[in-house]
Amino acid sequence: MPSYEQLSELLDPATTVLLTVECQQGVVGSDSALPELAKEARSSGALANVARLVAGAHESGVQVIHAIAERRPDGRGGSRNARLFRAAERLPVQQLSGSTAVRVAAPIEVAEEDLVVRRLHGLSPIQGTEVDALLRNLGCRALIVTGVSANVAVPNAVFDAVNRGYTAVVPTDAIAGVPSDYTPAMIRNTLALVATVATTDEVLACWKGPRVTRA
Repeated sequence: MPSYEQLSELLDPATTVLLTVECQQGVVGSDSALPELAKEARSSGALANVARLVAGAHESGVQVIHAIAERRPDGRGGSRNARLFRAAERLPVQQLSGSTAVRVAAPIEVAEEDLVVRRLHGLSPIQGTEVDALLRNLGCRALIVTGVSANVAVPNAVFDAVNRGYTAVVPTDAIAGVPSDYTPAMIRNTLALVATVATTDEVLACWKGPRVTRA
């Protein structure tokens, strides 16, 4: 764990971006296509902590990006090269463009200044999307990765961020996966090797200064 001084320097609001990964109604909401994951995200407190981080980012001027996974009703352009994608096609809840399933889930509040990036293919919120270009245009140095799942999309986002030269930060209590004991194992054995790990409270404590105004 970094010291408070080290973490505060790293998480300068002017050069930090908060990324929420697949925190959408059809994934972590009450009508989720993945009820086990949705239950874990809520019962563990991870979703509530994502909402706290988003609120803290809004108050301090940290840019927020919401990464949403969706598909067209006809499936055109979507990935089918892994069992995960083919299984998703058979789920009773579909992440269809324009539907309530692809809206950011409560209790997360989306502000006017937030950016929402939607992808139709792949596993990563960064690779093959607008996110990398947006981060560079925003002057990002540190990317805070939150959301679901610790099984696939979250580690994918962390690896992509590190490979592109950003410092990845993972609030350990603001990500979730299944089963419940998988997330701490993933953090300890994988994410902690490539990212700075902290808690939601530690991140929020770094943002108690005056609000930063972005151009």
